[in-house]
Amino acid sequence: MKKFTFKGVLDGFRSSVNQQTPAGGGAAKICVEQEIQETLRSEHFQLKKTFRHGFPYSPTALAFDPVQRILAVGDKFGSMRLLGKFGVDAHVKHEGESACAVNLIEFLVNEGCLVTATADDTLHLWNFHTKIPKVVQSLKFQRERISRLHLPIGTKWLYIGTEKGNTHIAHVDSFTLSGYVINWNKAIDPIRKTHPGAVVHLSDNPLDANKLLIGFESGQLVLWDMRGKCAEFRWLSQEPLSSCSWHHEGKHFITSHTDGSLSKTNKEGKTESCNSIQKVEVKTNRIGDQFTIFSGGLPTEKCSPKSHCITVMVQGKSTTVLEMEHSVVDFVTMCESPYGSDLQEPYAVAVLLQNDLVLIDLLTPGYPTFESPYSMDLHESQITCCTYLADCPSDLVPAFYSVGRSAATNRRSGYSEREWPINGGEWQPTSCSYSEIILTGHQDGSIKFWDSSAGTLQVLYKLKTSKIFEKPRVRSLDSGEEDPLAISMMSLCAESRKLCVACNCGYVVLFKFRRAESTGDIVVLDIPFTMETFTEFEGSPECEFIPKSLPKTVDSTESDKKNCSLLKVKTGPQRKPPGFQAQLVCVPSWACGSVQITALTINSNYGLMAYGNEYGLTIVDIVKKTCVLNLCTQEIYGAQDPYSRTPRSPKRLENSQSKDDSLRSPSIDQVRPSHHHFCSISRLSINQI
Repeated sequence: MKKFTFKGVLDGFRSSVNQQTPAGGGAAKICVEQEIQETLRSEHFQLKKTFRHGFPYSPTALAFDPVQRILAVGDKFGSMRLLGKFGVDAHVKHEGESACAVNLIEFLVNEGCLVTATADDTLHLWNFHTKIPKVVQSLKFQRERISRLHLPIGTKWLYIGTEKGNTHIAHVDSFTLSGYVINWNKAIDPIRKTHPGAVVHLSDNPLDANKLLIGFESGQLVLWDMRGKCAEFRWLSQEPLSSCSWHHEGKHFITSHTDGSLSKTNKEGKTESCNSIQKVEVKTNRIGDQFTIFSGGLPTEKCSPKSHCITVMVQGKSTTVLEMEHSVVDFVTMCESPYGSDLQEPYAVAVLLQNDLVLIDLLTPGYPTFESPYSMDLHESQITCCTYLADCPSDLVPAFYSVGRSAATNRRSGYSEREWPINGGEWQPTSCSYSEIILTGHQDGSIKFWDSSAGTLQVLYKLKTSKIFEKPRVRSLDSGEEDPLAISMMSLCAESRKLCVACNCGYVVLFKFRRAESTGDIVVLDIPFTMETFTEFEGSPECEFIPKSLPKTVDSTESDKKNCSLLKVKTGPQRKPPGFQAQLVCVPSWACGSVQITALTINSNYGLMAYGNEYGLTIVDIVKKTCVLNLCTQEIYGAQDPYSRTPRSPKRLENSQSKDDSLRSPSIDQVRPSHHHFCSISRLSINQI
């Protein structure tokens, strides 16, 4: 029987690739192909952003059109999202010097326009009647900083409050300032000589649009007569003012203060030491129930300085405190009537959080939240890798959706049964002749499958790889240490519906999609990277192969002690729910060293899966679940190794390595590889040879 080595097999691969094409028709065909002139060049192509998905980063402003039911969210980088019914999701961005934080947003109710105020003290009038929303006009403030906006319904006059305490008035059509200015020294009590601070509130009386309520930061409140150009009423609080809200009858209003107190008209209500109430709104329904909704105000020892709570008070009936997962940026009460003088009939509260958008149902007992149709939970857990698939089989998206929907229905609890209330706008799905799927791997080990065919991003299915591992007894992650479950690479074969996943700790898991539930064992392969010793070595004699980061061999008892605190695959028959079911787990010998996989691919036609890292390459037969090929990096490159490795004494290297390892993190070697490191395998593909 003829003997052969892996080195000989590799040489055979190389020689088969370098073989000359036989003379005849094949050579003539190649010559014809070489004569074809390529006319397309790089300047004929241009990158263009088509869609933007996910939650706005660092949101700063929120506004709602109660008639058209459109929600606008601005962030600190000048971007703005317009959200309506499912599919209505537009993204716009301020350009030039105004590409900064969006501090304020005000809708022109039922007119398809809105006004934004950016951090550079510029007002922008947006028109979103067109297919792509655009800025129609802009107005720059040179000497004053904008602190508050107010645009009454049915008028064209925009009230602009500034940090100097003055109130300006601009006409929306011409977008120019009028000569009417309410100076702070004329608005406050003439006896008072100190500056009242910035304007923090502007609103008109629900029954008399001629009366403008101006609230200053210091706690001074002024009811200004627009026609008489004088202050009709002044009220001074001992505590700084946060916000104000009118009762629909226009006879009194509610104010919130930084000490956590609420006050009605000129009667101050004192409470225990509490956090600041950032905002308060008062709404009334048709049966006469008065809803007082505010953020913050909890006792200081029970809440952080940034409020995580929304309180809903129904006068004479109940007080409900709703705790949010993230800090509250802003909120707006959604009502049937847009007019402040009418019974507003509140039905929901839109709460803008630091990392989420939550809608609270006010018509259902217990105030449950609505299930969002938007892809706001894209970063529910930090995304660590992403894969895009186009022209997928037509039955793949429905298969993922059916499995994911049934799983979501089983665990769906606590959500409101009512439909998503933000349903404005019109949307025409983009015509796409092929299916598009996006896979996102997350830090907690989960994988989400998204359908992006119609221009929207809809979650189809969620896979949790953590379910195939036992929960570790002791698992303490430092702030700088990554989660071993974090997904580092993914490869999906859409035809066979097989998925291979690489975790941050170096594990490679093979999944197979099945619509029905099953029970079975998970095969575990322990695959170390070992280097064969050849009698004939063709490498360069002056190049010494010294794997600096190669883990040391340990005995079985020491290995068991290290592996007990890391990921361990569940043994015995396991119940596998419908969807992707784990079939095989490849475990490297140095799993405790957290060696990341740098290349991963699968080919179901040949029944092979290949992965590699800085130490070498492994090819696995996914049908028989055995290792076919296992090579070190130096065996792959041989004498053609492009990375020079200077000769060193192994003894000196071992001593220096022990000192280096005690002084620095092992991850530094992967960030800044030295000359004698392995070259990482960054790309793999399995093709016919």
